[in-house]
Amino acid sequence: MNAALLHSLKETPSRLELWDALLQEAAPATMAEVGVWKGDFAARVLERNPGIQRYYMLDPWANLPDWNKPANVAPEEFTEIYDEAMAKTAFAQSRITVLRGRTKEVCHEIPDASLDIAYIDGDHTLRGITIDLVQMLPKVKPGGLLTGDDFSRTPWQHKAKFEPTLVCPFAVYFAEAMNLPIYGLPHKQFLIINDPSRGFSFTDIAGIYGDLSLNKLHPDQVPKKKRL
Repeated sequence: MNAALLHSLKETPSRLELWDALLQEAAPATMAEVGVWKGDFAARVLERNPGIQRYYMLDPWANLPDWNKPANVAPEEFTEIYDEAMAKTAFAQSRITVLRGRTKEVCHEIPDASLDIAYIDGDHTLRGITIDLVQMLPKVKPGGLLTGDDFSRTPWQHKAKFEPTLVCPFAVYFAEAMNLPIYGLPHKQFLIINDPSRGFSFTDIAGIYGDLSLNKLHPDQVPKKKRL
């Protein structure tokens, strides 16, 4: 991945345009998306990147009793969401493999070291991002990209009643454990290059991450306790 390109991503006005630029440079033939939801991201990627020969779509599309996040909607809503995702990506049906289930349940159907890019946008809790990164890294080719969304500087991305979002800093610590370089990109994106020969480094291209210690959060980011 071209370092100059990564630094140029700071000028992209949105997440989608950032990914347009990244995919144009990377030119992947195989890609997986963990957390497809209604299929908008998948449809855009497939439409704009005809060189992608196989696109894996991983998502339970189901109400999960142990997942405390706003997107954990009622079962009947997930039926509609799944149908919408399938309709939006139907034009590329021959290039898609749908894996309906949690990452740990279905990722074995992706051959090891077969993906040019894996994009994680599913369960952003500490448990979820741990499982997704650990399970998906072996699926990425040497030199390929393990990337994701919701690399949020604050754990309190949603209301305090929901489980915190801990993609950041966990993705950084994971990259350090695996001895891989990681980039903090604009629009709450991260990118890990699967190349241990480069060693661990964290490059804050977005220029917003600073000290990743959880106790260094700005006081306004911490939910206020209710008075008894």
